[in-house]
This record gives sequence, structure tokens and C-alpha cells, in this order.
Amino acid sequence: MQIVHSPLHARHDGGMELHRGELVPCFEMPVRVDYILAAVQAAGLPVMAPRDFGLAPILRVHDADFVAFLQTAFDQWKAAGKDGFMLPSGFAARSMRQDHIPTGINGKLGYYAYDAGTPIVEGTWEAAFAGAQSALTAAALVAEGAPAAYALCRPPGHHAGHATYGGYCFLNNAAIAAQFLRDQGQARVAVLDVDYHHGNGTQDIFWERGDVLTVSIHGTPESEYPFFRGYADERGAGAGLGFNHNFPLPRGTEWDAWHAALTEAIAAVRAFAPEALVVSLGVDTYEHDPISAFKLKEAHYPLMGTEIAGLGLPTVFVQEGGYAVEEIGRNVAGVLTGFENQGMAR
Repeated sequence: MQIVHSPLHARHDGGMELHRGELVPCFEMPVRVDYILAAVQAAGLPVMAPRDFGLAPILRVHDADFVAFLQTAFDQWKAAGKDGFMLPSGFAARSMRQDHIPTGINGKLGYYAYDAGTPIVEGTWEAAFAGAQSALTAAALVAEGAPAAYALCRPPGHHAGHATYGGYCFLNNAAIAAQFLRDQGQARVAVLDVDYHHGNGTQDIFWERGDVLTVSIHGTPESEYPFFRGYADERGAGAGLGFNHNFPLPRGTEWDAWHAALTEAIAAVRAFAPEALVVSLGVDTYEHDPISAFKLKEAHYPLMGTEIAGLGLPTVFVQEGGYAVEEIGRNVAGVLTGFENQGMAR
């Protein structure tokens, strides 16, 4: 399996986040990638730099004004006499107007963001753009005939919607990869999200589409971020009705219950009969993750990869969450090697 990675991810570094009422250093940090990279290289998986596909594939899933905001936000921040990291101080929430984009940077932050946990710094756009190119390169490899590829993206992406950012995510790498596969001729693509947190951005982007199935296994929004999406009754709308599946699980969920949900999720993917699969690979389901509450153990991640491989689909893995940084590499490598070993056994 080819690994696609850009060192430009490290340009997104620094800042504080508001986490459950406390202002703390960001859990999403560059060292996460260092541990993953070391583990996949130790497993013998080759690493390559991404190709440059430009903005066009990003604009296939994201609003142009939103992308322009991300490109210029830090410059606007500096022009307003500020520096450091950027967090919003107000939001376009219920009862607020959402049909007018403010001209000032503080208003724009609250218009496009939906949390105060996703700081923008000077290198954020460069890192996010490189992450999207990594996802596109992995998707291109699969479209060109590779059985699987893994995009080691950072920052992650599955919380980024059509025109919103949050949850450490700015561009939705998995959605960009899925759309690219569609544009390369795959008639039906499935996105399977195994991150601890609901893939609300991916759901948003494909909500009214029947050509891309979205399936997410995650902590219940009754108590877990993003709180306001991820319920089981969210099934899509219009042409997309019935093509969105959520499997919310309670805090403390262990492997047996999580695996049962994975079995249902895989059955939903199989029934959809896609031509390719994108996996939003978060390993914050791990028992010692500092901001999550499932109880999966290190030994379970190769089993996860084996189960996913059983679908027999060309597969793009895209890195999402995982904040137990010393273990993240072993858990990611566990999924990928479990997938690889099952594929070789077929």
C-alpha cells in the first residue's frame, strides 16, 4: 500500500482550543504525524509526496467563497493588527442571519466556523491544501488501478462541511477523494467513517446525493462532539434519502459492541454495491485517547483493517483523528497492515 504524505502539514502548528469549557493547547498537533510516519515506515509501507491537482477538485465539494476565506483569513487577521492564532468570538447560530457574510475578519470567522476549538494560524491554508492534495493523490492511485492507498493527511477533514469548518478540520479530504473517484468514472462511491466523532462535514456535503453513500460509527451526539449531528434518524434528503447511515454508540463502548456496529456498517456498504471505498480513518476510538471515550485496544485495529478488506473494494484511507499520540502510529499501522494481510490472503 502506497502512503502519501506532505511535510507541509507542520505549517499548521500552535494555538489554543476551547475544549469542553476550558482553553487548552490543541490536542491536534504536528507530532501525531511523526508517530504515524515512523510506524508505517517500520511496517515497510512506501511513502511518496503528493501530486498537485490544484484548487479545482477542492471546489467540487467546497463553496468557492469559503475556500477563498481559508486562503486569505490569516492575512486579513494581520491586516487588522493581530497575530498568533485565530478563534471566533461569535457565531451565526439560531435566530442570527445566515444570508449575509460579514466583511470584517471577526465576523467571517463566526460565519464559517461552528466551534472555538479550531484555530487558524499563519500556515493553516498551506497545510490544509497539502492534505487535500495527499488525499487526491491517494484517490488517483486507486483510480489508476492500485488496490489501496493511504493519505496521511493533517489537519484532518471529516468535520469540514460544504462551507463550514470546525473539529480541527478545514477541507474535507475524504469528501474530496470520494468526489474525485466519482469524477474519474466510479459510478458509486462509499465513505466509511470509523473516527470516534461523527463525520458531520461528509454527511453535509453528500446529504442530498444518492451516488455517494456515507456511513459513520461514532460516539453519540447526546454527549459527544459535534453534539448536533450524528443521530441514527439522519438518513439524507431528496435524492440522498436512505444513503446516509449513522451508528451512534454510548461512552464506554468496547470492541464487541463497536464490532457489531461495524458489521452493520459494512453490510450497508455492501448493499450499496459501490465501485470504490473511502475510509475516514480515525483511531481516537482507542481506550487511552484523551478526548474520546470508547475502549478499543491496540489488538483491535488489525481486526478492523481485516474487516474492511473483506469488502474487496479499491480503497482510499484518509487520516482523521487520534490524539493518544504515542500509540497513534501503531494503531494506524495496525489497520493498514490488517487490511494488507487480508488482501494478500484473498
